[in-house]
Amino acid sequence: MIRGWYTGASGMMAQQTRLDTIANNLANVDTDGYKRDVAVHKAFAQLLLRRTDDDGVFLHAFGSADYAPMIGKLGTGVENNELFTELEQGALKGTESDFDVALDGKGWMCIQTPYGERYTRNGSFILGKEGYLETKEGYPVLGEHGPIYVKANNFQIDKDGKVWINAEYMGGPDELVGREANDWSQPMLLDTLKIVDFELDRFLSKQGSSFWKETDLSGPAQIMKGEGRPTVHQGFVEASNVNPITEMVRMIEVNRAYEANQKSIQTEDASLGKLINEVAKL
Repeated sequence: MIRGWYTGASGMMAQQTRLDTIANNLANVDTDGYKRDVAVHKAFAQLLLRRTDDDGVFLHAFGSADYAPMIGKLGTGVENNELFTELEQGALKGTESDFDVALDGKGWMCIQTPYGERYTRNGSFILGKEGYLETKEGYPVLGEHGPIYVKANNFQIDKDGKVWINAEYMGGPDELVGREANDWSQPMLLDTLKIVDFELDRFLSKQGSSFWKETDLSGPAQIMKGEGRPTVHQGFVEASNVNPITEMVRMIEVNRAYEANQKSIQTEDASLGKLINEVAKL
């Protein structure tokens, strides 16, 4: 009976982890570029049950046989295995902002932070005070040659991620000479968005604020080239891949599973109490 307590308690802890994960998914349903998490569990080792009144082995012409055949298995609970992230792409939303960028396909945009290079699918960017394309946290968006310096209405990003400007670029922001806002007769290539991929991107580590960090298991970032690069859409952002209806259904399932484990513990406790207080008197 004590084993039943531990089995039920492990089930309650597992469902609590699932509930926390679902709640976090629902809280980020409107977070651009967010990827939903799934709590994955695994069972503890199972016990084999055999008949105890037929214990022994006998020999016959073809070998040996067991007097105590297996009659079933006894589970011993579950434990948390990992928090798996589903990386499927979210829907693209139009924003009509030149500073917003969305990737259609596999890949990650690179961001320069004080803690090193980080990666994101959240392309909701702004124009920084110094004229650089930045995240809302104030971190520069990286091109293949460094941070991207732009001005309002003076740049375009094509489907290949190339950043074109309607100004003469001579190597630095201070040498950027503007033209008329609608004069694109001689656009110049400023840089190309740095878009990377990983050998095993499922092992990337979430860092908060839609940022991800590479790990030993994910492998280093590799710049994507040629046909493997995703299509870049300026004026769009990628929405979260969380389906709120599906998450609500899963939350109901979790609540019911939690209650079932709770009732199993109560039943085990009542049975043990009856064993101690009534059966022991006989």
